[in-house]
Amino acid sequence: MHSVSPLYAAAELKAHEFRSNHAFAEAASSAQRAAEIALRDGDSASWWNMTFLQAQNLLDVDRFDDCANLAIGLLTDAFGQCDVHDLARAHVLLARARQGSGLLDSAAAEARSAVDLTNSETDVDVNVKARQALIAVLADAGKLDEAWSESKSLAAVISDEVDVQLAGKAFWVIGNVAFLCDNVEEGLRFHELAASTFSPARDLDIWAKFNKASAAMRLAANVADPDTLRCIERAELATDVIGGSANDLLLLRRNRAHWTFLAGDAQSAVVILEDICETGTTTPQNMGDACFLLGRAYLATDNKVAARRALANSAAHFESAGAPDRAQQARDFLKSELGRESYWSRLRRTVSFDRN
Repeated sequence: MHSVSPLYAAAELKAHEFRSNHAFAEAASSAQRAAEIALRDGDSASWWNMTFLQAQNLLDVDRFDDCANLAIGLLTDAFGQCDVHDLARAHVLLARARQGSGLLDSAAAEARSAVDLTNSETDVDVNVKARQALIAVLADAGKLDEAWSESKSLAAVISDEVDVQLAGKAFWVIGNVAFLCDNVEEGLRFHELAASTFSPARDLDIWAKFNKASAAMRLAANVADPDTLRCIERAELATDVIGGSANDLLLLRRNRAHWTFLAGDAQSAVVILEDICETGTTTPQNMGDACFLLGRAYLATDNKVAARRALANSAAHFESAGAPDRAQQARDFLKSELGRESYWSRLRRTVSFDRN
């Protein structure tokens, strides 16, 4: 057993302090320093843990490729001492990084590997995280039947043994899929279960992300009620306090645009969405969502030429993300006289699945 050097202990402490203050870039740098010290000292366990922490923080600042490279390293160069629990954690991390890069097929494969590795009662928490990651990717790819089947499996493994906040995240992901499957009642029920486990006092970052995601799902289901507006406002307020990645800020703006559109002010929605679609840097699936909503907003202002262009861009973004079902939905809508009422249910399925 290796003794911990003072230099390592200081770097590890800084990494955790930065992360607790949502200073993720700084946390990644400190974790990297700690990992380098551990590697020099021959402490493989500490090297693994600090490299994993570094990758987690890179994921939180949308550095998906850098996160993926570290996760691959954890899976392939772990001194031959990595147990099943840690292998599964690394697969989940890689799945989330691949999802962020829009590589949905690869993300699903990594998440499935994590699920398969942890299908035992002793790994219930990691299994729940792995199932969440898999469901998120399937929903992002528009594979809703498969996502709902996996959601029911996830619901079956949640028990009192699962950490309360982790259970909340599971309810969150199940609710998202229910919304996308047009089961609004179940979506609201599961999101209410999730909301009961989150609080700004416990974790403001998670609280903000949940409210942002819940608002997006409610809007996709045309639930533009006061509760939805409160979700939008809570997410905006919390993000003002703690900050957020470029992707977080973009999704908040998209929610505002969607709310504005449903409130009947399509022109104001167009202004916001044009800026997102022209200058936004986010995942291909998020760009597909924004372009789809922009196409709808253009239609409401009777700008059919611009609507056709936006919807074609939406399909292209979904194709590049490996989400052919969602690309086809955009093309079907484009061909259906640019917005017949019979296609309304399709529109509800074109909201990107947020990471949690």
